[in-house]
Amino acid sequence: MSSADTLAVGALRGAPAAAQPWRLWKTGVAAAALWAVVGAVTLRWPNVEVGFTSWGYTREFGVATLVLAAVLLLAAVAGGARRRPVRALHRAGPWLLALAVAVGLWEIATAKLALLPSPFFAPPQSLIEVYASDYKRLADSLANSLWLLANGFGLGAAAGFLTGVAIGWSRGLGYWVHPVLRFLGPVPSTALLPMAFFFFPSSWSAAVFLIALATWFPVTVLTWSGVAGVNRAYYDVARTMGASEWFLVLRVAIPAALPQVFVGLFMGLGASFSVLVAAEMMGVKSGLGWYLSWAQGWASYANMYGALIVMALVFSGLITLLFAGRDRLLAWQKGVVKW
Repeated sequence: MSSADTLAVGALRGAPAAAQPWRLWKTGVAAAALWAVVGAVTLRWPNVEVGFTSWGYTREFGVATLVLAAVLLLAAVAGGARRRPVRALHRAGPWLLALAVAVGLWEIATAKLALLPSPFFAPPQSLIEVYASDYKRLADSLANSLWLLANGFGLGAAAGFLTGVAIGWSRGLGYWVHPVLRFLGPVPSTALLPMAFFFFPSSWSAAVFLIALATWFPVTVLTWSGVAGVNRAYYDVARTMGASEWFLVLRVAIPAALPQVFVGLFMGLGASFSVLVAAEMMGVKSGLGWYLSWAQGWASYANMYGALIVMALVFSGLITLLFAGRDRLLAWQKGVVKW
């Protein structure tokens, strides 16, 4: 290569990358316009008085929607940015449109026209009042629910994993455990609430047992299926290389069964949510389920809706974390095992 060619290559390498063409995010512009309309309706359209009072935090809610509209408009004008938060915002564009329409209709049907009976149906700004005035009780309930869920789900997942590996590997153990699975597995854990509250020393320990039971069954069945379904050729190859029984279990059977194990964990986590809320509503004196019962007893339906939103966000977040853990732990199996 000549010196001129060398200089040309160096110049090309040092040259900045070509600028990306500017593109307007049209969905973002439409979403910003809709949220601006929601803000204008909230601020300019007077509320219908209910019980000689008006809904609080109306101004704050209207300002928040206008700020959201400004952020979306800024993201729309930014166009083809490659940063991960902006890309995620672009993917959520249709949902931002749908949420703006839903929130606007909710505001009009409750605060502006009072088409839905109060206090059973509160406007969106009532949620701001709930989170601003009752955040301590709500945060304490959330912490108690997470602690109860962690204990029950952790015990159930560990017991289910060990049971599934044992019966998947040993036919002798499977002979004794299979009838128990068929007898107790189909019974909903919530049906055992009265019995558990009677036999256990406290409602909290009874709730932990029922959450663990709800988690144990799917984890056991899926782990057992995964271990029993491992290709026998893997064992034969490992044995020809001098592998022991423990090596076959720990280094062959369990890694090959992990995709099935995570399916069981997903199913167990979903079942544990139902048992958690039911146990807290019926006997445990703390948690989000208890908060729902308390809010309903005092006819504080706005508090009930606020707790439901927190519950949905937290439970969805836990499922997302479990998916992320699965993807990281089983990254080595991509392209080898379909999951």
